[in-house]
Amino acid sequence: MSWSDRRRALTGLAAGLAALALAAGCGFQPAYAPGGAGERLEGRVKADDPTNRDGFLLVEAIERRLGVPRNPRYRLSYSLSISSSGLGINSSASTTRYHLVGKLDYTLHDAVTGETLDSGEVESFTGYSTTSTSIADDAAETDARERLITILADKLVARLLTAPL
Repeated sequence: MSWSDRRRALTGLAAGLAALALAAGCGFQPAYAPGGAGERLEGRVKADDPTNRDGFLLVEAIERRLGVPRNPRYRLSYSLSISSSGLGINSSASTTRYHLVGKLDYTLHDAVTGETLDSGEVESFTGYSTTSTSIADDAAETDARERLITILADKLVARLLTAPL
């Protein structure tokens, strides 16, 4: 190993240690570390029962991230809405691209007292293209809705992990 390689390695190590020190000094704590927010929420958030397919996909995505509630300490109520609008139009005036916008309003309650602990909304969007066959169009729309719900669940869980509980 040449002198310049050692120097570069030591410089990288020093920069990494400095970044760690800065992160620790600002109160940074990894969400999934022992004692972190991820551990505090794991298996303890019970989402309201879904009433439709989109709600089922949302609850399933939340449970994939936070675990199936075994001993729920928190109850999550939510309202999910997805709207669709045409974006691309071809020369025969047929819509060839759709834009889906999803909005998820949520409230996290204490499961025992019912007290509201956190609330808010997350939004996102996705899109899909259409073809000349209705089966392919339906599959593309279904896939886009599933992707959108996954994005909304990810954003929701990120908010819950940083909520002051």
